[in-house]
Amino acid sequence: MSRGFKDRLTYKATPMQASVPASSANLGPGFDCLALALELRDTYVAQILDDEVFDVDVTGQGADDVKKDGKHLVIKSMMAGFEFMGGKPRGIALRCLNEIPHGRGLGSSAAAIVGGLSLSRSLVLSGSNLMSDDDLIALATDIEGHPDNIAAATLGGATISWMEDRAKVLTGCASGFSVDPNIRALLFIPDSQLSTGKARKMLPEQISHSDASINSGRSALLVHALSSRPELLFAATQDLLHQSYRREAMPKSIDLVNKFRKAGVAAMISGAGPSVLVLHTATKAEHDDLIRSGGDYFKSMDLEISPTGVRIAAV
Repeated sequence: MSRGFKDRLTYKATPMQASVPASSANLGPGFDCLALALELRDTYVAQILDDEVFDVDVTGQGADDVKKDGKHLVIKSMMAGFEFMGGKPRGIALRCLNEIPHGRGLGSSAAAIVGGLSLSRSLVLSGSNLMSDDDLIALATDIEGHPDNIAAATLGGATISWMEDRAKVLTGCASGFSVDPNIRALLFIPDSQLSTGKARKMLPEQISHSDASINSGRSALLVHALSSRPELLFAATQDLLHQSYRREAMPKSIDLVNKFRKAGVAAMISGAGPSVLVLHTATKAEHDDLIRSGGDYFKSMDLEISPTGVRIAAV
């Protein structure tokens, strides 16, 4: 702790656990604004330490690829949360069980950020009075750079997010809505990874007014389709804004999306890719046909839409 810094927080002695869902952003036309929480969760357990040490252990997805010290994304997010609330603990013990694949467009970094901020709030007495959900979303967006996955990981269900100018500072904001209970998610996950940064660099700086108009209309329709009219999902998930421009980085994923859409299936790239997301209300036979259509290159995964975002519990 730096000399002269006054920590005004009172920390809980007991460990706390955060369970954070995966998320799929964009959903076709809703670039950087629409997202769904998926019932596939990373679990983090953290405890405040008296010693000046970050004791980090990670198992599961990406365990060999992440930092296991103060640079771990959950730890960095926790420290950002503590500093926002006015404190800075000496040390933290963190245990991570990762179920969300990394670099596949499923919001693994958003889960870590939301989990870290939520843990920091839960480990402080009256932490919820010092950091609201709106504060958490704004802080998490500052760390992540965009609010779509952050919103779904925090609020659950389907979310709409946006950036708002508040006192000349762009702030991440979000609102959630319920999803028709008949809608399910089917993921097709390749072995290959793609960073969000690389995927963003492939997008053009300008698009036509007609393409923008189509995407705007489809995004609005998608909110309606998700909430109460799943039969409109195919039309509502048409995108002209970003997916085709990323073909070079994930040709097999784009081919699978196109294959499904030619058959009238609501398929799209999940987030920045390269996973493919299908939203459906299919029968068992139709569902099995979808999985067979995915081929051997992709691992299929059936997931429910998670109605809740991050969940906190005492350990």
